[in-house]
Amino acid sequence: MDKLANERLTPLAGSGAPTVESSTSAVSWAAIIAGAVVAAAVSLILLELASGLGLASVSPWPNSGVSLTTFSAMTAIGLIVVQWIASGTGGYITGRLRTKWVGTHTHEVFFRDTAHGFITWALATVIVASVLAAAAASVAGAGAHGAATVASGAAQGAGQAAASSMSSGASGTSGASPADSPVSAYDVDALFRSGRPDSNASAADARGEATRILAKGIATGDVSAADRTYLAQLVAARTGISDADAQKRVDDAIAQVRAAEVKARQAADAARKATAAASIFSSLSMVIGAFIACAAAALGGQLRDQHP
Repeated sequence: MDKLANERLTPLAGSGAPTVESSTSAVSWAAIIAGAVVAAAVSLILLELASGLGLASVSPWPNSGVSLTTFSAMTAIGLIVVQWIASGTGGYITGRLRTKWVGTHTHEVFFRDTAHGFITWALATVIVASVLAAAAASVAGAGAHGAATVASGAAQGAGQAAASSMSSGASGTSGASPADSPVSAYDVDALFRSGRPDSNASAADARGEATRILAKGIATGDVSAADRTYLAQLVAARTGISDADAQKRVDDAIAQVRAAEVKARQAADAARKATAAASIFSSLSMVIGAFIACAAAALGGQLRDQHP
């Protein structure tokens, strides 16, 4: 019974024969923590290296650097390689450092090793996620401070502009409209339109009214025929060109605005697809990392038992 000093005897149900059961936990937390720390360190090193290579492969200049498709493929491969190396290293370290389970069936040993590898991967993932979240929070805090500084200056400018607007419009209005009023400046402009725009109107008023018409058209999908005609008359009155040339200039301007809107929507859609692909690739790489950690821990445990 000296060999069973750390074990206890438990009778089997329905029989008087005792069974040997260890009184200690099957989880070797020291080995798991060691492997998780190693995996987290390797992950951070490889992520830093991958970030450097990624920044070196792209360029802000047109027709320079890799394409978006190539960069996405490089990102996917990089995530898988990082998980492969880091998880494999951490799992192997855990398998080699865990204590030897004496008198345990081979299948049970294999299960425990793979479980240790999985727990190591999970703990390393939490560590890396915490470090990256802290770094992102620090960057976001610095960006928020800068944005607050810019917003403060913009607020001062807006306050001065609002004061100027109220003083200039005090003679024609009895009070400011609520900020949440459903009446827009475009509606007020349409209410006071004349049959022919005044050529003596200030350039700022004409440009402001044209801007509001274009913005309304983009918001509703297209500029109405009445607004197009009025814009052409406004342009002709301000520039002195013929009605036909003014109408062509208006049509060209609307086409350019709509093309810019389509381009912005395409850029937003491309960013959405890139984000979705990155999320999918990250999940896939993490699944691969969990499998590699389990396999590496089983291999390390097998070698540990061969060399007691």
